[in-house]
Amino acid sequence: MSSAGNAAEQAVRDEELGEEEIVERIFEAIIDQRLSPGTKLSEAALCEAFGVGRMRIRQSLLLLSSREVVELLPNRGAFVASPSAEQAREVFETRLMIEPNVARLAVERATEADLTMLVQHLQLEHQAHHSSKRRDAIRLSGQFHVLLAEVAGNAVALRMVKELVTRTSLIIGIFGSPGVSNCRDEDHDDIFSAFRTRDSDLAARLMADHLRHIQEHLELGGRSEATSDLVAIFRK
Repeated sequence: MSSAGNAAEQAVRDEELGEEEIVERIFEAIIDQRLSPGTKLSEAALCEAFGVGRMRIRQSLLLLSSREVVELLPNRGAFVASPSAEQAREVFETRLMIEPNVARLAVERATEADLTMLVQHLQLEHQAHHSSKRRDAIRLSGQFHVLLAEVAGNAVALRMVKELVTRTSLIIGIFGSPGVSNCRDEDHDDIFSAFRTRDSDLAARLMADHLRHIQEHLELGGRSEATSDLVAIFRK
């Protein structure tokens, strides 16, 4: 192949999405509940949707599998994870162990810029709820928990919260009643009130109450139908 051909091929490769971006977009689709539990993640369809080669898709699915968001089944392929009722309980147990302390640290470490950022985010949440934009409300509700982990300044906790929020979205997709989103709008306002008074103990207590409320309003039984048109979901 000529040097011009090699350069063109390299340019195409450089324009391809990286694995982390593909992983994040699949994460996002799960959080938004555009991808239902049990959805088969066809390699061919994902290649077409993202415009990348099969090897990059396989690496992305391996990363998602390592985070327990995707199940890789021998001779069957990859599927969006379908947590059981017991696994759902374990996810909430873990969130209750981690997120009250994340909220405590976030209150203690938040800067004025962080407070402004959280206010702006809560305004977006209110708009989504009041406009009945369920998908946006679900996405923004999950992001609030992630933002608190960012403000807390702990990279390990941030990674764990992002994964737990994604898995919670899966759980709500299976066990939530129609119209249920991840979080009540007013709960986040209450948690943020602890930032204004710098009351880290209150923030921790409110976060624990908030997570218990989400869990208590799940019906641990039943499954939603799986979506299948991956190209339509991911193609920009």
